[in-house]
Amino acid sequence: MASSGPQRQPTIGFPRRRSARRLAAPPAKSPAEPTALRLSPLPRASGPAAPVTRSASAQVQPLSPRKRLGDENLCNVPRALPCSPAKRSKENQGRRLLFGDPPASPEKPGSPGPAPQRRGQETPRSSGQPPRTRLFRQEGTCYQQAKRVLHVAIPDRLHAREREMGVIQQFLRDHVCRRQPGSLYISGPPGTGKTACLSRVLRDCEDELSGSKTILLNCMSLRSPQRIFPALAQQLGLPEATGWEDARRLEKQLTAKGPMVLLVLDELDQLESKGQDVLYTLFEWPRLPGSRLVLVGLANALDLTDRSLPRLSARPDSGPHLLHFAPYTRDQLSTILRERLGQVAGDPILDAAALQFCARKVSAVSGDARKALDICRRAVEVVELEVRSQTLLKPLPSALSVCSTGDSPASPVPKRVGLLHISRVISEVFGDRLAAGGRGSLDTFPLQQKVLLCSLLLLTRRLRTQEVTLGKLHDTYSKVCRQQQLPAVDQAECLSLVTLLDSQGILELKKAKEARLAKVSLKMEAAAAERALQDMALVGSILAQGLR
Repeated sequence: MASSGPQRQPTIGFPRRRSARRLAAPPAKSPAEPTALRLSPLPRASGPAAPVTRSASAQVQPLSPRKRLGDENLCNVPRALPCSPAKRSKENQGRRLLFGDPPASPEKPGSPGPAPQRRGQETPRSSGQPPRTRLFRQEGTCYQQAKRVLHVAIPDRLHAREREMGVIQQFLRDHVCRRQPGSLYISGPPGTGKTACLSRVLRDCEDELSGSKTILLNCMSLRSPQRIFPALAQQLGLPEATGWEDARRLEKQLTAKGPMVLLVLDELDQLESKGQDVLYTLFEWPRLPGSRLVLVGLANALDLTDRSLPRLSARPDSGPHLLHFAPYTRDQLSTILRERLGQVAGDPILDAAALQFCARKVSAVSGDARKALDICRRAVEVVELEVRSQTLLKPLPSALSVCSTGDSPASPVPKRVGLLHISRVISEVFGDRLAAGGRGSLDTFPLQQKVLLCSLLLLTRRLRTQEVTLGKLHDTYSKVCRQQQLPAVDQAECLSLVTLLDSQGILELKKAKEARLAKVSLKMEAAAAERALQDMALVGSILAQGLR
């Protein structure tokens, strides 16, 4: 009769597999000699297994890999964890795994002793191996340097603006340093250096203006003209209020005792409103008794104070000081481009004829220095793309490798920027946006958009301004359509037409809370738009007749 007690089941002998081996304890040897680790094969069971007893010297054979748990699992042994050769710990270096008897190497038969240690993959620094050959495009170095110097940020020296900088510096010394309130209005077309000159003067006179508080605000960031007062209150540390309460508190603050306040307002024409209450308030603050405000405004319109603020010139010597920045001439633009490109070591990248052509074209249209720099930088990018598509990778010579100080040597110019590149950039990027599809594409331009663009040109010519409201533009457009006996669209459809022209890069739309108060302006030059529209009979007659 079989006993009811538990009986031992026979164990199954697994075949010899590397995953079923266990590392044996390495014998103690000298640190200099590499240690060999042997894996003992698992003996097969021929009968019922005898009870297994643990001893301090013997290790228990592991179970199946799926059944090994805890400390019996080789995956929990830190020394058995695989890792990259570069991160292998020092104690694992010099150890080798031998499965059974180490066979003799077939390449070196009969070599006594263990096989030589195989080194893992190491970096060139740790192994002392020479660095690998790097491939690069040598031709792109000079073009990258040229694009770096053709930036539109404030340069170290502003050419042909010494007189204007001297006027600004003298005005600040007479009013801020001597505690005399006053106002200065700086005008000029875009890209003539108004903001750059003022920023450079403020940087140079930083020590002299240390006893005053300087506030710089860009009026383009304001949602409405009345938001200028909360912005000033925040800069002066006053609690924010609503409506004209801020204006009254600011007036009390600026007439009280304290340091002089220098207020610089860029894009001042954005503060134009109905009745010009905001602009009148700002320009009248320096004329208050005991005022400590010095106001400096910048805008593109030359006659902003005479056209929008006629009351300022009612009293003698009460209006703001005026400073106008004239557009850059051809010689001045050529000097600016040569100074910038002269910072690139090596041969010149732009041909002299190409540089003169760029300066002549820009000075004839607008005299914008930023546009001249953009044209040259775009032309350099075009030539760089052509060179890269025709060049193969070359090994890096030792003479052209970058040194530890970070200075890169002057690389030869494989291809210069010529007259054709400048002409292509001017015609494609900065040319007529209405004729984007070449000759004959003006005929595909919708008639309503042509009439709307003509209305904007006529309105800006009459008002002598660059921005008009959508309401005034729609009124002028309706009047032109009645004169030409054309059907007109309503104001909502007019807003859709302006939005479409804005997406095409012809107009710029600045939205407001009310659609009628949104501001519309040209993104291209007015002269270029008139030349493009003069070719059509109907639109040409509209521009010739003007507004009646």
